[in-house]
Amino acid sequence: MRDANALDEAALAPWLEAHVPGLSGFKGLTKFGDGQSNPTYRVDAASGTFVLRAKPPGELLKSAHAVDREYRVMKALAATPVPVPKMLTLADEDSPIGRMFFVMEHLDGKILWDPALPDQTNEERARVYDGMNTALAALHDVDPAKVGLSDFGKPGSYFERQTSRWAKQYVASEIERNEDVHRLIKWLEDNMPEDDGLSSVVHGDYRLDNMMFDHDLTKVIGILDWELSTLGHPLADLAYQCTQWRLPHQSGMRGLGGLDRQALGIPTEDEYVDTYCRRRGVERPSNWSFYLAFCFFRIAAIIQGVYKRALDGNASNPKRGKEMAMAVPLLTQAALREVGL
Repeated sequence: MRDANALDEAALAPWLEAHVPGLSGFKGLTKFGDGQSNPTYRVDAASGTFVLRAKPPGELLKSAHAVDREYRVMKALAATPVPVPKMLTLADEDSPIGRMFFVMEHLDGKILWDPALPDQTNEERARVYDGMNTALAALHDVDPAKVGLSDFGKPGSYFERQTSRWAKQYVASEIERNEDVHRLIKWLEDNMPEDDGLSSVVHGDYRLDNMMFDHDLTKVIGILDWELSTLGHPLADLAYQCTQWRLPHQSGMRGLGGLDRQALGIPTEDEYVDTYCRRRGVERPSNWSFYLAFCFFRIAAIIQGVYKRALDGNASNPKRGKEMAMAVPLLTQAALREVGL
């Protein structure tokens, strides 16, 4: 059976050589096995290595898989302290593969998949988490207007709009009705905080395995996977990362729940939040439980969409997508516990 994510290299090769600066002598493509959304490939050429990231094939949910937005935000951030790979070219839907994709530079570094960092020393773990914190603060300090991103999202009411969006996405992907998810959606709608006017570029999926470190683990050299980026509230990224740390460290969840962070040299949630706030010169957030519950729900809605695509045959990694579906009730229960339901 043909892989739906396989690309026509014969048709793609001449286009890449004509449109990607510095690419010559195309040799072939290798799909990266990880990731659930936009299929990503290593492009080998005589002139070096590049990375191609494309929309997945098949029918897609509205506003999902916007690789053009990924390209735009990384290109805009190139002149800021935020570490991003260099963008090289963007192809539209009339491309040789019949869908939108972009090509970027290939970074030489390390991606760390397990937030417990079992292969690292305590000193290295501390550096990794401080590097993540530094890069997140740098991102939220960027003035969107100064980098041409003032229209990258709608101003204000971020959590209200995002809750509505992901509730609709969840319902569109729901296979069997889950009353707990609908109860959580209702709680979020009823407990929406007032808009405080804060707005920044938000990554939307800010976690350890969506960034690359230098080989010495001294700093982040590239934040990756910007599909969910927009203009929004900076607490969304901060709470999202802390949400992942609360997840269990088993069943493929790759969280930090149940681990002794102090013994591992990893900062506690309070320490991480305090460091972020100190770097940015802002106060610690209030109503923290809302932001955590919102992020738990959003992750559950995203995973439900991955599961639906896996059933429809459109997921980048169908087997993993079906396995991830088991996480939806776990995430929902975690959110309900956080808010006392």
